[in-house]
Amino acid sequence: MNEEPPDRQPEAAPDSRDGSAPDLEAEDRTEGSRRDRHRAKRAARKGRRRAMPWWRRVVPTWRMVVGALLGLLLLGIAAFVTLYLTVSVPDPNAHAVAQSNVYYYADGTTELARTGSVNREDVPIRQIPLDTQHAVVSAEDRSFYRNKGVDLRGMIRAAWNSATGKGLQGGSTITQQYVKNFYLTQEQTYTRKIKEFFIALKVDQQESKEDILAGYLNTSYFGRGAYGIQTAANAYYGVDVSRLTLPQGAYLATLLQAPSAYDVKNTSAAGRARAMARWNYVLDGMVSLGFLDANARAAVTFPEPLDPQPVKGLSGQAGYLVDIADDYLAATGVLDTATLKSGGWKITTTFDKGKQDSFVAAVKDELTSELDTSARPRTDTDVRVSGASVEPGTGRVVAVYGGPDYATQPFNDATREDNQVGSTFKPIDLVAGLNGRHTTQDGRVITTQTTYDGTSRRPVVGGPTAYAPPNEDDVDYGTITLRYAMQKSVNSVYAQEGVDAGLANVRATAVKLGLPDSIDGMTASNTSMTLGTATPSALDLASVYATLANHGQHLAPWSVLKLEKPGAEDVPKLPEHQATEAVARSAADSVTDVLEDVVTSGTGTAALRLNRPAAGKTGTTDNNLSAWFAGYTPELATAVGLFRENPKTHAKESLAGTAGYSRINGGAFPTAIWTSYMRGALRGTGIQQFDLAPGSSVTQPASPTATASASATASGSPSPFTTPSPTPTPSPTRSPSPFATPSPSPSRSRTPSPSPSPAGSPPAESPGISIPSATTGPS
Repeated sequence: MNEEPPDRQPEAAPDSRDGSAPDLEAEDRTEGSRRDRHRAKRAARKGRRRAMPWWRRVVPTWRMVVGALLGLLLLGIAAFVTLYLTVSVPDPNAHAVAQSNVYYYADGTTELARTGSVNREDVPIRQIPLDTQHAVVSAEDRSFYRNKGVDLRGMIRAAWNSATGKGLQGGSTITQQYVKNFYLTQEQTYTRKIKEFFIALKVDQQESKEDILAGYLNTSYFGRGAYGIQTAANAYYGVDVSRLTLPQGAYLATLLQAPSAYDVKNTSAAGRARAMARWNYVLDGMVSLGFLDANARAAVTFPEPLDPQPVKGLSGQAGYLVDIADDYLAATGVLDTATLKSGGWKITTTFDKGKQDSFVAAVKDELTSELDTSARPRTDTDVRVSGASVEPGTGRVVAVYGGPDYATQPFNDATREDNQVGSTFKPIDLVAGLNGRHTTQDGRVITTQTTYDGTSRRPVVGGPTAYAPPNEDDVDYGTITLRYAMQKSVNSVYAQEGVDAGLANVRATAVKLGLPDSIDGMTASNTSMTLGTATPSALDLASVYATLANHGQHLAPWSVLKLEKPGAEDVPKLPEHQATEAVARSAADSVTDVLEDVVTSGTGTAALRLNRPAAGKTGTTDNNLSAWFAGYTPELATAVGLFRENPKTHAKESLAGTAGYSRINGGAFPTAIWTSYMRGALRGTGIQQFDLAPGSSVTQPASPTATASASATASGSPSPFTTPSPTPTPSPTRSPSPFATPSPSPSRSRTPSPSPSPAGSPPAESPGISIPSATTGPS
């Protein structure tokens, strides 16, 4: 029988201390009494506040004030640290690093031009006189050497003035102004001022005071378009910054506060008085700071600045000269275009200021004064001159004429390679034949006395193609020497001589002498190359003639003497200039001797006005599209070209009718310009004789008889050579050059004769301007 389990008794709850169950009712009573006590305290406090005066209830306690101040301080510190950590020193702004390139004439001191969007030239602090540095500190920030980049009192003063409506004003240190100029902008805003503050703190830690002061002086604006102390020194006193005197430096420091208002040459009497007061303030500050002795201060007088001058830009000839210098630096690999345009370069060129001025004056006196665009608008308009002058012994380009004004015609005529040079190429034919034992078609060694048949339109023998060039005015010269043929520029003779010397040899010789290999008209398969179809520039042609003057030693023309960049650690080196032998001295000197005869008794007699030994050659091209004279003295080689170009189509137009003359030959305006320029360029120098190799000079026999061809188709003997006549007769009278003996101006302005009909081949030319009586073409 199963038994039922006994009934269980309920277990007692353990106390909180001895394991028994807690007394919940007791706890509730305790918590309730605690709440009652809190209520009672609050009620008591409210009672007391009701009993307080009303003003005690709205004034915070000292604990509240201290807590709030501590909170604000901590918040300010946090904000300062955050801004200091987050505001970084940015890259310099584009305007701050932009500088001018400054070009100088060969003397290294006469400024030629400045290029760039900002007229600035940075200089290192060591180049700035200490007095000028101290004057700037006295003017702008007298605590500069002590402060940490900012001046809190100045900042507070500026903030107060802005807040009270007195305008946004500066209380900036030199460091802050440098930061504003170099890293930020000129805008007057609170945001910029905050950035300026923190960047200035960092810059003061990262850069020396000297570097900061140099940066400030190189980026500040001084008025007259001058950024930086160097350009300011030049703008106000015409000197390099290193030559500034104490009073001059103090005046430039004065300008920093208000450049336009304090320019004493551009202000009223009251403005001048304010500028003087500011200048005195600067000097007095130098005394108080210990930079200047009081007695020395008392002796300082105000340094009157120069009158304002326009910034030297690229107008006139300056742009042409700058282009040549820039092209030289790029072509030689010294500076690429981007590096050059970055600015800050000081470039001393080879150009001589006096010679350059002489070139401009020569064009004006000999050509421009003869043109009358009102009376002869068709023929006297758009006449252009190209010219270049090179030192034979050095290769220096000392002067060029690139056009009337770079500002109105930026294309450089002195370096363009699109005008045929005509008979100025004939000396190349001759020297190619003399340089080595080249022979005529019948086996005679070519010398200056070798005889040829000078019959007009005589067919060239041995050439690659049929060619029978006419002489100018279709004149037949009979048997003549190469020397005489050069004097009279006889086409039929030099076309044959060039073939005898070898057309490939003639072309190679031209390149060795200085003509570019790539120009048009230098094809060895074309016999007409011998008569000047090549299109070198005036500078190229001057280089060729400089090589002849230098006894066959060629130096490539160059235009930069010195390259500098202040503050730069690594400035590229300019190339050295080594002469190479283009032709033997005996050949070059023989050609010089022949070309002297061209001046004394040939087509270049207008150059006799130079009144010193000279050698040269005239040239005129087909349809009178261009006219040239290239020549040299022992000291200087110069080429001058004349042409007309349609400004809209850029097509070449005939020179016929220019200045009232029916034809313009190389012996006319080009020779006149050459002579006038050379007289000015060599003025004051001693007369030098050509130092020719023995045997170069050969006595010239009497001239043979020249006759006009009876027929335009006459070709003379089928052989290019004939036996010289034993008793030659004098040459016929030629058309006189109007420049050999200048006539009064009115006689040079006459109604032009009808223009000559063009011919397909180059004829020779008369000594100067003439009225043709037969068909003519280039020579």
